[in-house]
Amino acid sequence: MNTQMQGHLAMLAFSALVAGSFSLGAIMANDISPVAFTAVRFWLAAMLVGLLVAAGRGGGRKSALGKASEAPWRYGVLGGLFAVYFVLMFEGLKTAPPVSAAAVFTLVPAMAAGFAYILLRQILTRRMALALGIGAVGALWVIFRGQIAAFVALDVGRGEAIYFLGCVSHALYTPMVRRLNRGEGPAVFALGTLLAGALILTVYGWGEIRATDWSALPMRVWVALIYVSVFASAVTIVLLQFATLRLPSAKVMAYTYLTPSWVIVWEIALGNDAPGLIVLGGIGLTVLALVLLLRDDDPRVVQEFREPGPARTR
Repeated sequence: MNTQMQGHLAMLAFSALVAGSFSLGAIMANDISPVAFTAVRFWLAAMLVGLLVAAGRGGGRKSALGKASEAPWRYGVLGGLFAVYFVLMFEGLKTAPPVSAAAVFTLVPAMAAGFAYILLRQILTRRMALALGIGAVGALWVIFRGQIAAFVALDVGRGEAIYFLGCVSHALYTPMVRRLNRGEGPAVFALGTLLAGALILTVYGWGEIRATDWSALPMRVWVALIYVSVFASAVTIVLLQFATLRLPSAKVMAYTYLTPSWVIVWEIALGNDAPGLIVLGGIGLTVLALVLLLRDDDPRVVQEFREPGPARTR
């Protein structure tokens, strides 16, 4: 098996694990404060990634840790953006169906491309722009349930609207990682981000954390907490690190569009109803966007992002 195929398999697993957060999150979203839940989730994930780094799997542990100590404010920015995303995700899942929330998530690549142009001057190829546009249309199709009248009236659910704001934070986070990275390995950089996010959420949500009766929480909350901490955080970080060393960044980003499809699989596996046929049309467009992003560019076209100059760091 060649290295590119290994990268694709890693991202398939990545997208499936991320999708589980939507289905499990929707089940327990009303049982606990999103701030308290996310704070504990960040601490647990930080412990797991910390063990990874301590074991020397973070990519040049000593040198990376030395670089990580430079300008620690960078982790505050990234941890804050990441924390906003996850808190608003679980807040949105209180009312948004998992498939609709996953469709909102597929808007992240298009928004990230806009932020990447502003922050990094990255310019999309025409094929990538077309793929992102198709993916956005597919996402809107699912969000508005295939109803043109709902789209014209901007009749979007409260949960979807809340989660969209979180996705804006996630889209900004993506290019900010590259902007602020100073050579740290992915695991070390992720550890700093998780620790900063955990500290921010603990300070901000201390009242909600203390008010939570942790011993009385239903089992589904603990199942979701373990899942998102271990599989949707620590494991996905390893898979993402593995894939980014083997695939172009555009192809890594493309797997975002598989999330709604994987959520449907999760929903069926958990005994919930599958979405209607009209919604599946939007899912089909997101899969088409994935195919376009995975297809190799014509040799005459510059691959991935065309960059006038190197990414700037501060």
